[in-house]
Amino acid sequence: MSQIRVLIADDHYMVRKGLLTLLEEFEDLTVVGEAGDGELAVNICRANCPDVVLMDMLMPRLDGIAATAQIRTACPHTQVIALTSLTDEAHVQDALKAGAIGYLLKNVSGDELANAIRRAHAGQSTLAPEAAQVLIRATTRPPALGHDLTERELEVLALMKEGLNNREIGERLIISSSTVKNHVSSILGKLGTTSRTQAVALAVEQKIVD
Repeated sequence: MSQIRVLIADDHYMVRKGLLTLLEEFEDLTVVGEAGDGELAVNICRANCPDVVLMDMLMPRLDGIAATAQIRTACPHTQVIALTSLTDEAHVQDALKAGAIGYLLKNVSGDELANAIRRAHAGQSTLAPEAAQVLIRATTRPPALGHDLTERELEVLALMKEGLNNREIGERLIISSSTVKNHVSSILGKLGTTSRTQAVALAVEQKIVD
């Protein structure tokens, strides 16, 4: 039986030992190392390139997301499974963007974790239901207000916030007042407002401009 070599990366000693004990029950899984921080996990992978890394997200010296990205660069054949208690959108998306093939919570059962490791080794993803829901919500929610403003319109909006009129904005951006007027009309339409004051107030409230 071929062995899948696993590295456990978690800053909590008891979590590492618990995972080690759990994985010892499966004959096809072999723990080849432990790391208490992200930097050590990266160094172990560079030296040994395990098949799968179980990666905590919050660790000292180098967090799990940064460590995942470095491991995937140094060892393209090493798969990383995020194993964490975090279910917020930022961590789920950032972990997957960094190259993690799976995202599991620490309340996962031994059989589920073993199967996820096997799937990762085969290049297949496994997501905790909570992580899948986060991705679904992120995909289906409407785009943020102001997402369709052009770079020039954002510049005009920022100057509107400073209280500049069309002529002053034109002088600042070296464009004509009529061009500024067109940009302002487009901004009001895209933000669904009827006045410059409303547009600026909405832009500040929604943090469209600083």
